[in-house]
Amino acid sequence: MPFFRPPCQPRFDRRWLFLLAALLLVFSPAVLAVTGELDLTQSIVGFFALGIFVMAYALVMAEEKIHMRKSKPVLVAAGIIWSLIGWVYVQNGMSEASEHAFRVTLLEFTELMLFLLVAMTYINALEERRVFDALRSWMLRKGFNYRSLFWLTGGLAFILSPIADNLTTALLMCAVVTKVAEGDKRFINVACINIVVAANAGGAFSPFGDITTLMVWQAGIVPFQDFFILFFPALVNFLIPAVIMSLFIPNKKPESVQEDVWMKRGARRIVVLFLLTITTAVLCHTLLHLPPVLGMMTGLGYLQFFGYYLRRSLPRSLERKRERYSRRGDNKKLEQLGSVVPFDVFNRVARAEWDTLLFFYGVVMCVGGLGFMGYLGLLSEALYLGWNPTAANIVLGVVSAVVDNIPVMFAVLTMEPEMSHGHWLLITLTAGVGGSLLSIGSAAGVAVMGQARGSYTFMGHLRWSPVILLGYAASILVHMWLNAESFALFG
Repeated sequence: MPFFRPPCQPRFDRRWLFLLAALLLVFSPAVLAVTGELDLTQSIVGFFALGIFVMAYALVMAEEKIHMRKSKPVLVAAGIIWSLIGWVYVQNGMSEASEHAFRVTLLEFTELMLFLLVAMTYINALEERRVFDALRSWMLRKGFNYRSLFWLTGGLAFILSPIADNLTTALLMCAVVTKVAEGDKRFINVACINIVVAANAGGAFSPFGDITTLMVWQAGIVPFQDFFILFFPALVNFLIPAVIMSLFIPNKKPESVQEDVWMKRGARRIVVLFLLTITTAVLCHTLLHLPPVLGMMTGLGYLQFFGYYLRRSLPRSLERKRERYSRRGDNKKLEQLGSVVPFDVFNRVARAEWDTLLFFYGVVMCVGGLGFMGYLGLLSEALYLGWNPTAANIVLGVVSAVVDNIPVMFAVLTMEPEMSHGHWLLITLTAGVGGSLLSIGSAAGVAVMGQARGSYTFMGHLRWSPVILLGYAASILVHMWLNAESFALFG
């Protein structure tokens, strides 16, 4: 049936009437105002905003299939949700309240975004100086067998992720595995699962290991030193599935791969500057009670000054090396000198994971908007009053394997449920390691799937999920046993 009929048959199509009525309901403040508090949880606008967020997140979860960057749907969803809030509050003469709420949410994101941006810049600088390539080259030259390589890559992922973050660490170790065991899909799949589990576990006991731990630290919920209480639970989370999976690793040796890599000038000093930057951020938070982002941005200044020094001293350095290699007759290294380019900090900033940062913005603003509407209050009552905090935090950790741990953790922080210190550490642990249950449950898993495409797959990971779940349960029990005194306030 056409929407418009010829002039001889004037008739208004009923579908237009239904559409008009729906629009009036959506934008009618009278329907939305509840005792002057604007509780939108039972309103058409609230349901519409919730539906927009669900649809956006469905697109995020389908990123691997539809090849759409995950930042796109959540950015649009955040704009729609806050536009609906702004319209309702303007109609009720309360625009200042919605503006204030938006600015507070934006400030929370900005502090975290700048912190992450500096950390990503340092990691990119270390990558450009070939620090990670040199580490990979060393591992390849040693000629480890499959079982040794399995434990070495997993162990290094666990050790490095608290500093270099779980995503970067997982990609580095994955590059080693795929290079050494090229063509052996079965081993690559198991080794990549081990790397993802290890990287997520290692990131769970450090404020710098994962976005969720960083959020908890910056919110002032858990002091810097208390994260390390989670070391042994995180170690158990890694070791139990690793021990079981290692039993299925063939004890054979791959073909030797030779790769000689030299770190670029200033690489070790950038490592020192990164550690100094982390120390500055911690001291700003613990001694001065200022946001850690102040220390991180100061650390970016350290790197900029050092980058200036590298550029100014590059001609002299090249001349000395050219003379030295000429005396040795090392033509290979002389050729490499011709491809040296000056170090540029802003190129490292540009290479940050902007899709991740923009996705983070979208999620924070979406969850903040839904919380302002009242949905997080309802969720908090259902989880933390309907259940006990222990059960709620364990379930949320499993949910993070499907939904992603960032919105889960931000929702919990926004709800601010009344919990003991032990329970806050528990949700930090479960949100960090729960994503290992599925390959799509963490940024590390999704990134490794892309890097080892065809070898490390969703179904390949899923077959080992029961073993990973065993480690997940064991890590919770170890935390509740070792840190029982921190659960003193609640049962």
